[in-house]
Amino acid sequence: MTNHWRDIRHADLILVNGANPAEAHPVGFRWLMRAKLDRGAKIIHADPRFTRTSAVADTYVRIRTGTDVAYFGGLINHVLSNRLYHDDYVRWATNAGFVVKEGYAFQDGMFNGFDREQGVYNTKLWAYETDQDGHARIDPDHPRSVLNLMAAHYRRYDADTVSRITGIPREQFMQVAGLVGEMGRPDKVMTIVYAVGLTHHTTGVQLIRSGAILQLLLGNMGRPGGGMNAERGHANIQGNTDHAISWDILPGYLRIPAPGQKDIKAYLDESASIKQHPRAVNFFGENYRRYLVSLLKSWYGDAATKDNEFAFDYLPKPAANASWISIFDQALRGKMQGVMLSGMTATSIGPDSNQVLQALSNLKWLCVMDPFNTTSSEFWRAPGMDPAKVQTEVFMLPATHWIEKDGSFTNSGRWAQWKEQVLPPEGEARHDHWILAELFLRVRELYQTQGGRFPDPVLKLTMPYRNPRKPELDEIAQEINGRDLRTGKRLATFVDLNDDGTTAAGDWIYTGHYPEEGNLTKRRDGVQDPGRNDPSGMGFYPNWAWSWPANRRILYNRASADENGRPWDPERPGIAWAGGKWVGDVPDYPPTTGPGPDAPLPFIMTGEGVGRLFSNAVADGPFPEHYEPIESPIANPLHPQQSATPVAFMYDERAGRASRFGTPADYPYVATSYRLTEHEHYVTQNVEHLVQLQPEAFVEVPAGLAREKGIETGDLVRVSSRRGKLEVRAVVTKRLGPLQVDGRQVYQIGIPIHWGFVGINTGQHWLANALTPFVGDASARTPEYKAFLVDIEKI
Repeated sequence: MTNHWRDIRHADLILVNGANPAEAHPVGFRWLMRAKLDRGAKIIHADPRFTRTSAVADTYVRIRTGTDVAYFGGLINHVLSNRLYHDDYVRWATNAGFVVKEGYAFQDGMFNGFDREQGVYNTKLWAYETDQDGHARIDPDHPRSVLNLMAAHYRRYDADTVSRITGIPREQFMQVAGLVGEMGRPDKVMTIVYAVGLTHHTTGVQLIRSGAILQLLLGNMGRPGGGMNAERGHANIQGNTDHAISWDILPGYLRIPAPGQKDIKAYLDESASIKQHPRAVNFFGENYRRYLVSLLKSWYGDAATKDNEFAFDYLPKPAANASWISIFDQALRGKMQGVMLSGMTATSIGPDSNQVLQALSNLKWLCVMDPFNTTSSEFWRAPGMDPAKVQTEVFMLPATHWIEKDGSFTNSGRWAQWKEQVLPPEGEARHDHWILAELFLRVRELYQTQGGRFPDPVLKLTMPYRNPRKPELDEIAQEINGRDLRTGKRLATFVDLNDDGTTAAGDWIYTGHYPEEGNLTKRRDGVQDPGRNDPSGMGFYPNWAWSWPANRRILYNRASADENGRPWDPERPGIAWAGGKWVGDVPDYPPTTGPGPDAPLPFIMTGEGVGRLFSNAVADGPFPEHYEPIESPIANPLHPQQSATPVAFMYDERAGRASRFGTPADYPYVATSYRLTEHEHYVTQNVEHLVQLQPEAFVEVPAGLAREKGIETGDLVRVSSRRGKLEVRAVVTKRLGPLQVDGRQVYQIGIPIHWGFVGINTGQHWLANALTPFVGDASARTPEYKAFLVDIEKI
């Protein structure tokens, strides 16, 4: 989330895509309503289903799920073809004028550089033309300038084509485009709010990036009331990703090393961005080594020295993808002996649940750490499973619920806030980090007594806690913050991190949240005194909790002011140059470096110094392109011979398993999954009052389709895909309706996700993901949960 929840109230226009904040984020949704009620902001909600968000939106746009690239692409085309973009911003703050290297091409749905044998693009071919210093050539009028290539790419996304793909009526799309087109003025600003409705697709990265490109063109990135704002799910999903819950990153979004990177220099050559403009700060690239070395010192202490490359050899260098779909794929192949699940249930949350059940059955052992029994700890009880044939040994380790421990949550807006323990742990439950610490120490003892292959990473890992078997979260927070190892004092800023072994920090973006003066995430100077606690009047409240990085509330905020340091809109300043320094929010810029034509460019984290309209940092194209979901009711109108993205990861195909994809001939309806306000994923199957509110699994069926099928509310229906079936109650509704897509009528069915074969209502053996396909996004391997084909019949 580039901005924060409270900042949304500054917007003039709010596009909500792939999200239902009124129901999924009801507390944060107040700020969308404040924008509407206080500023007269317009809310446009694009969603397959009419929801409570739609009910208060000024415009509800029914869209076919998975087609948001076409929707945003049409808006991009409208802005470009009518020159409605913020010209000064685009020329100064984006790579619009950078010249792309000769050889770039896009034809018939394919970018240049595709390796058919490997099924991947060579993204290094999507590069800039450079001079002898390695700096990009800049010429906005060149035929291969980013702006000209982008205009040509999106020219195909005219209103008729957008309507044909998305199902949005042409007239309604043009009304939306008219409102969006006004947002390129300095005195206007738009925000885009999204959630997993954009993420959970085989083109999820590009769906989100297409919105970011639109925001860059309109000059809305870095500005109060602007940005790309991701609504996070559980209270600490943001903290999870910051601290490297994903397999391919280290804390602070550093890349995991790759095979062949034998020293830090080789790692940096492949990981750190390179300066591509003489006025680019390239802050991340220039300081990458500092953050890595400080992380290694935090983990390995005195064992990490200059002579041994600060224990760089101790880091794993995975040769293959290790995302969690890949883990289950390896188990299906019989190549995985054991799996630990902590705070997630693979059976319910993994794609194609029937294959996940088989994968778990192939393991030698499964360890589940959770406060409750789950569909994974009890997977062998699933309907259709024969326990006698399941040889997996299951260990259930009772863990504490978050209400039973203290620690910090990092919310959607990157605000880290400390919470207190409410209840003591019950029974034999232990904190997750205590379980992991105990497990690690026992494994270490085995290495000490029995030896082992390359034991150093285990034997030399630091455990600098008062009780290493029961570390306190306060201790871990201090470790994450980091210290100056010469003085022993905690650091106040990541600027003080060094690459010579004199500093340690567990996550550089959190350096400063726990300095010597104390735990800043506990600060609560808020609305009890707005005049004192929010002197800017912009809702920054700098002494309420702490926001990474550096307590900055809006990322990229140098772009909120023009080249001369004047806010684009004086009524909504982010930062401004005054009295020899930047004032307002914590500047995302050198704090005392003045503006002007020779000053550093505004996006200090990129090698270009500007925002990227064109980028080789994603696996499926330098510009977002509309591709159909793997299962789609139509062929792609833009290029039917390349309907889906060529680089989606087809697990079954790669493993030599039979195809499990359906066709519209057999499965004519589009299905999408979502959450309900009354339940939190699968945890609240165990909470009696919430089960009373939503006691039984159901699917939402459009009224028109229900009439065709003779289905009424309360009827038992069978919803089936190529992978599985659900037999549940139908709720007939007008919240879902027909769409005209490529000349034919298409219905969409809605499927809440929350039920299973554990919990209070155990009579319902129902898993939404019995229907979803086992396929991953090219860049992130995110599953396709939001667009797949089904059939439905009355039982």
